[in-house]
Amino acid sequence: MNRREVLIAGAAAFAAGIRPVSAQASKEVLIGALFPLTGAAAQTGVDAQHALNTAAEIINSPHNLDLPLGAGAGLPGLGGSKVKIIYADHQSDAQKGRAEAERLITQEKVAALIGTYQSAVAATVSQTAERYEVPFMSADNSSPSLHRRGLKYFFRTGAHDEMFSAAMFDFFDALRKKGHKIETLALFHEDTIFGTDSAKAQTKLAGERGYKVAADIRYQANTATLSSEVQQLKTLNADVVMPSSYTNDSILLVRTMSELGYKPKAIVAQDAGFSEKTFYDTVGDTIPGSITRGSFSLDLAAKRASVGKINELYKARSGKDLNDLTSREFTAFLVLADGIDRAKSTDGAKIREALAATSIPGERTIMPWKQIKFDESGQNNDADPILLQYVNSKLVTIFPFSAAASEPVWPMNA
Repeated sequence: MNRREVLIAGAAAFAAGIRPVSAQASKEVLIGALFPLTGAAAQTGVDAQHALNTAAEIINSPHNLDLPLGAGAGLPGLGGSKVKIIYADHQSDAQKGRAEAERLITQEKVAALIGTYQSAVAATVSQTAERYEVPFMSADNSSPSLHRRGLKYFFRTGAHDEMFSAAMFDFFDALRKKGHKIETLALFHEDTIFGTDSAKAQTKLAGERGYKVAADIRYQANTATLSSEVQQLKTLNADVVMPSSYTNDSILLVRTMSELGYKPKAIVAQDAGFSEKTFYDTVGDTIPGSITRGSFSLDLAAKRASVGKINELYKARSGKDLNDLTSREFTAFLVLADGIDRAKSTDGAKIREALAATSIPGERTIMPWKQIKFDESGQNNDADPILLQYVNSKLVTIFPFSAAASEPVWPMNA
């Protein structure tokens, strides 16, 4: 077809009311997502895929939701371009995560990265993203040290463990005022960056708030046995046991407690394993009344219509409700895509600039947060934590009391 024929065909199409589709409008914006898709944490990675795919569905197809990119279809700032997620399996290995991040950036040509569940993996992935000047969105990592390394391309929508731990100690203080005896704490944590950072934050807060750390028990992640560690817990019998453990270790911890006949007075966990449906399906009946910190609860559906709608979409994919991790992953992906849209570009520096200018009211999210707004380190300091208690086979909000759906059961075996 020569130039004259092209012009005639174009004129005929215009006369027929057919709009030519621009190259920009049909372009896909690639986002790399790194999660553990095989190995011990594979189910967590699969759940994360469902969360991100739910967010991508909302962005790419018409909806009417009061969320970032919740109306219309595609990225309007990029001519209606669709987002496409390229997944990579880091296998819970930090160096594998580094290599996969580099592959996604240099070979797949992604505009940004998101992940990673384990904070140890986020540490290497974010350093790689920084080197290539590609934004990294920490969807579900909670170690405080991650945003304190002077990285310009690191962003985290959710709270970190110092914020979560502060909520725990606020809860303890409030219970003390109600007359409950809480004096001794037993810290129990795995030995990667997640567990060690969590323990540091809790030790510092205990000293500031007047609580005694009776034990700081550190164990090797993915260990085969916790018998000696649980025996220490049983002997000490502290007022509160505070685990920071991923799913398999959390299950092993509770099973070993049961085998050794140890019933803690109270468990207040740093999320991770204690937020997972797999955990409660496996050992939930042995620890009624256990408490975990969190960022999300379905209780919020009574106040925000989008919560129920998003949960229905997620559940249709996964067969389960949103939880603390998947809600954060969903929200982080929307915020990342919103930043790309406002940047009107897939250039890393422009996306970074747009993300740094993010200002989303809490009411326009599914989270119980004041807002999403990043400080100079890329941290959102308005991601208000909550505490959830496992009561009658479900997690319910118990703190802060102003947002509680139920009074706390304390001690847990009361």
